[in-house]
Amino acid sequence: MRLSTRSAVDPFIVMDVMEAARAAEAAGRDIVHMEVGQPGTGAPQAARDLLAAEMAKGPLGYTVALGRPDLREGIAALYGEWYDIDLNPARVVVTAGASGAFLLAFSALFDAGDRVALGEPCYPSYRQILTALSLTPVGLQTTAETRYQPVPDQLGADLAGLIVASPANPTGTMLDHSALSALHDTCRDRDIALISDEIYHGLQYGGPAISALQVADDAQVYLINSFSKYFSMTGWRLGWMVVPQDHVRAIERLAQNMFICPPHAAQIAALGALSPDGRAELDAHRAAYTANRKVLLDGLAQAGWTKTAPADGAFYVYADVSEYTDDSLAFCADILEKAGVAITPGLDFDPVRGAGTVRLSYAQPTAAIEDGVARLIGYMAGRGGK
Repeated sequence: MRLSTRSAVDPFIVMDVMEAARAAEAAGRDIVHMEVGQPGTGAPQAARDLLAAEMAKGPLGYTVALGRPDLREGIAALYGEWYDIDLNPARVVVTAGASGAFLLAFSALFDAGDRVALGEPCYPSYRQILTALSLTPVGLQTTAETRYQPVPDQLGADLAGLIVASPANPTGTMLDHSALSALHDTCRDRDIALISDEIYHGLQYGGPAISALQVADDAQVYLINSFSKYFSMTGWRLGWMVVPQDHVRAIERLAQNMFICPPHAAQIAALGALSPDGRAELDAHRAAYTANRKVLLDGLAQAGWTKTAPADGAFYVYADVSEYTDDSLAFCADILEKAGVAITPGLDFDPVRGAGTVRLSYAQPTAAIEDGVARLIGYMAGRGGK
């Protein structure tokens, strides 16, 4: 049977690493998971309690395509708390995960063949979703000098869109107000649609994370966020978008046909996560990540991995290991085999330079991070150079 050329996307390598780690565990090995961007904690108790209560009342049917109005109001209120922004809930669109939001955003903003830029290294699914939609991803090679974020000088006139992420996956770096404002202004002046991935907001360890809504007075940006990271609800598959008011109906039509509605059970749980009790539990997670971040950075330095991106936020460290390998895929496989630690090759995030980089997640419990660090130190002590 036929396959479309659009389906010829690259695999998400971290998922392959997860499967290799699972197989090793099934064979009886003890594996430390530092490969996947998933909190080691579950949905807060308030989220689970609210869902249990609602399920006891009766079946959960479809909601409207844009999401429950009370949840949209709760998300809008979060922007007042975090950014001092009075956000109209009508601009909030609840989605089937951030991935669903990207599908809606790309479908609404771009036509087949349009060129959409992304700073590399970056979350690999941007590239693959764009490709599957017959769009052209344009990688912008970023550097340590720009904190691995794109800069206005890289934006050509032939671009239809730009995706930025702050805090970023895999680097954890953040755009400050000035840098984000400069990108926004350039996009506005050149009619480039700006999509701001803010799914790691709430997980920052120095200054505050800046939302694109704080620099975009004209509201001509799309924001993408999710309940997966700060809210610790990865498997619930719930995200949201904030879009210009005059784009809401277009997004609604697409959502009705693509998804019907976001998962109803997840929407109820999200209401519980937004409650004061839910938020108190989630803020405690950030304290644990702060401790884990120090453990990992200190341990990597002991292992000799000193070339790391500034880990401003999220729960990742992106390390340059090019002095030890020119094949990060094989390097990570060897670490899994000999040290029992699962980490992700940089090839997922940067097809040009990723053969010399790796990403490590510190979202698991602190004891697991300490164990993984000790194993990595031991592994590096037992090997030479490339």
